[in-house]
Amino acid sequence: MNMPHQAYVAIGANLGDPVTAVRNAIDRLAMLDKAHLTVASSLYRTTPVGLLNQPDFINAVVCLETALDPHQLLAALFALEAEFGRVRKEKNAPRTLDLDLLLFDQLILQTPQLTLPHPRLHSRAFVLVPLAEIAADLDIPGRGKLSAWLPAVANQVVTRLP
Repeated sequence: MNMPHQAYVAIGANLGDPVTAVRNAIDRLAMLDKAHLTVASSLYRTTPVGLLNQPDFINAVVCLETALDPHQLLAALFALEAEFGRVRKEKNAPRTLDLDLLLFDQLILQTPQLTLPHPRLHSRAFVLVPLAEIAADLDIPGRGKLSAWLPAVANQVVTRLP
């Protein structure tokens, strides 16, 4: 099957056993229909952003090659979140699994359902650090080199798990 698109997906969890949840999510993304997982970052422990009184998060980023279009991939990510018991109540709330479509090729897109690149990707160390691990030379459409954004998030605590 032709996999013409490259997509980056952020993974996060902080409820239950988040390390296991993130590892299982990576395994499930590797089995996603019409997609092939090419690389996964290490796992990272990060402090919450926004709603602060909650457990630390475990985060990672994966790269997928996919034959899905961006909206089809987003639907597949939401379905996977639901399988893991994700309930969307309030912004930045604790969650069993969070999957964010960060980048899809070099596409710049804004629809009611999806904004690409992810609108806060450049300001979050929990995304930039694992993304830089697997794609250090990446260009973020409309924002420039990923590496240029890392100094701006250097004060955010991101700890790579052994």
